[in-house]
Amino acid sequence: MNITNPATSLVAAIAMLMCAALTGCGGAPPPNDQLATSQAALRAAVEVGGAEEPQAALHLKLAREQMDKAKALIEQEENEAAQRMLQRAEADAELARALAKKSTTLAAADEAKGKITKLKSGGPK
Repeated sequence: MNITNPATSLVAAIAMLMCAALTGCGGAPPPNDQLATSQAALRAAVEVGGAEEPQAALHLKLAREQMDKAKALIEQEENEAAQRMLQRAEADAELARALAKKSTTLAAADEAKGKITKLKSGGPK
């Protein structure tokens, strides 16, 4: 027969409540993985020419601003808000990368069309 001491139960309950309260105050750990992922997305967008394409450059700017805000939130130990801000920064960086790639792809397609047109019209062989 298992008989629980009421005092022990009360102490255990208080300990669990304190633990829950401390966990709630401490919140999530710093979003280091998301920070690294967001930074990588930003670098990738820059590498494909995101700064040269106007729409992409706008999203790069937004991503950088969001990264700065997220870093400030991490300093203030507002890690959940920082996580969300970093996710937004990553999304903007990915959009910038996609816009930059689209621009370079369209330019390459136009160049290829020009070459085809020259060949069809009897240009240099």
